[in-house]
Amino acid sequence: MRCHELDYELFGDDMQIVEIELDPGETVIAEAGAMNYMEEGIGFEAKMGDGSKPVGGLFDSLMHVGKRVLTGESIFMTHFTNQGQGKKRVAFAAPYPGKIIPLEMAQLGEELICQKDAFLCAALGTSIDIAFQRKLGTGFFGGEGFILQRLRGDGKAFIHVGGTVIKKELRGETLRVDTGCLAAFTKGIDYDIERTGSLKSMVFGGEGLFLATLRGHGTVYLQSLPFSRLANRILQASSSGMGSAKDQGSVLGGLGDLFGDN
Repeated sequence: MRCHELDYELFGDDMQIVEIELDPGETVIAEAGAMNYMEEGIGFEAKMGDGSKPVGGLFDSLMHVGKRVLTGESIFMTHFTNQGQGKKRVAFAAPYPGKIIPLEMAQLGEELICQKDAFLCAALGTSIDIAFQRKLGTGFFGGEGFILQRLRGDGKAFIHVGGTVIKKELRGETLRVDTGCLAAFTKGIDYDIERTGSLKSMVFGGEGLFLATLRGHGTVYLQSLPFSRLANRILQASSSGMGSAKDQGSVLGGLGDLFGDN
């Protein structure tokens, strides 16, 4: 199935929105809950599948549901279709601070491997599946576990990454990356992990025990702020009481409570 052709426009900087323009009869698929707004004439339906191929029997449906559960995503995907006359627009928002990356899948070899929660939306005809890491070491220590997402298609797709995005083109070189900062890569890239160095560096270096090693020919997308890192900082601040309203902006910190209202 050839993917539908989509026009789009990006708005914002750190909390971006992508607005998709649909011709009559065109459809965009998205993760459940990603929609921000849509114009009159856009119809939507939650379906068990991405619509890239005909729906099979009960067993095929259950297999697809099982894969979606493994990636931590909703069982259903939402299909938005222009059922009106003329061009209509529907918009999707990023779930946390970062960047939305528009992808021309035909220019990327029609396949992309990305972190399991990166997919935002894509043209109908795009296949969203899971990719198991066959190497045990990569699965256990690679940051994203055994499971990554695989996007296939020849149209436009949109993924979201945390913080600032860096695009690297590898031409046979080797690139070592913090495991959480690897957002996506094209086919032709070999993904593995290696130790950070000596035992002292692993324990006191602050960079984690392992790094992702990328080799080959293709495109790599890196993110400056993995969501797991952001969540850990928020949890640390909450557990230490740094997030209380009384302490914010106070030079005295907790000592200010001694002179508070009784």
